[in-house]
Amino acid sequence: MSDALLREPQQDRSRATRQRLLEAAVESLAEVGYAATSAAVVAARAGVSRGAAQHHFPTRADLFAAAVEYMTEVRLAEIRAQAGRLPSGPGRTEAIVGMLAEVYTGPLFRAALHLWVAASTEDGLREQIVRLEAHVGRQAHRALLDVLDVSERTPGVRETVQGVLDMARGLGLAGLLSDDSARRRGIVRQWSRILDRELLSGPVGG
Repeated sequence: MSDALLREPQQDRSRATRQRLLEAAVESLAEVGYAATSAAVVAARAGVSRGAAQHHFPTRADLFAAAVEYMTEVRLAEIRAQAGRLPSGPGRTEAIVGMLAEVYTGPLFRAALHLWVAASTEDGLREQIVRLEAHVGRQAHRALLDVLDVSERTPGVRETVQGVLDMARGLGLAGLLSDDSARRRGIVRQWSRILDRELLSGPVGG
């Protein structure tokens, strides 16, 4: 058997180990917070050794930033796929905005929020999270433009789409301590009407 063929299973195992670590980091952050989520805790959740975890992620900040980035990209890919299966016509925009709101009201958002709070007082982590947020923000903005099938070349589109993302983040914060789902549905419905009127019916302000 060639060296290349021998390396393939090893690379597959390495990718699987890395993915388990990323998923375990997000789960632990969402459930118990930043202070209680050590590298050892994540390794134990993932079922791997501490040494294996350090091989993939030398520092705690590296692990957490990579975990949130990975899970965000997975969730945005799911939204793109789900949006592609939605029927066109009335109700489509509300379904898309509803899916977006779910991103900011689930475990991924709670995990990210714990990191934001910790980053406000830890310089090393702050550098990682600022870079991550810039990347994730661009990805989310582009995904929403794509699934709504609108162009930033239209005046006002960029600001309106960014407003929807900011709204979704605010809904996530509002729902952290209590069930805010009833109010959230009304806000999603109203923002969907705004999007249909301002973005899909012609140039904003036209």
